Amino acid sequence: MTIGIGILFHRLKRCGSNPTSELSWGKGDGMSKNKITDKLKEGVSVKEIEEFTRKHTTEVFSILAILIATVSSCWDFFTGPKLTIFFVALGCVVAILFPVQIERGLKQLYNFAFKQEKTTQMIIGAVKIVVAIFIPFLIFGIVGLLAGSSYHYYVRQAQILTQNQPKKKEGRSAEPGEHD
Repeated sequence: MTIGIGILFHRLKRCGSNPTSELSWGKGDGMSKNKITDKLKEGVSVKEIEEFTRKHTTEVFSILAILIATVSSCWDFFTGPKLTIFFVALGCVVAILFPVQIERGLKQLYNFAFKQEKTTQMIIGAVKIVVAIFIPFLIFGIVGLLAGSSYHYYVRQAQILTQNQPKKKEGRSAEPGEHD
């Protein structure tokens, strides 16, 4: 468990007693592989976890809410997995059918959350966790909206790239020509 957390936070923490050296996997950083493995074996301190959660409050609460909603849904604490699957699919279909409205709503939702003070973000995160325990299908409905919005975005991007590619001429022979 400690090594897993160490790997998760490896880019966000500092090495040993030298506060100027970042822990990274890139070349040319002057860090030996032994120092990285030693730090991973040591684990992550509570202070490092606190700094990470302060910096990424909304993301941490969202991850916790999704994990708790998964457990709550899988083991039928209050609602079963049937509603969860239904709401993920419903959110995905609605986001594909109405992409502009859903994208606008999701932007407003996340802009509201990120503009708040840290205390308010923590309250919103606690509400997410309570919702994840008692009505997890709402959390997964939002995940479905995000998935559908993302699906629509990447399909449109692929269509634009396909349309911008040069078209092959129909009258060409199968053998390579002088300019191929």
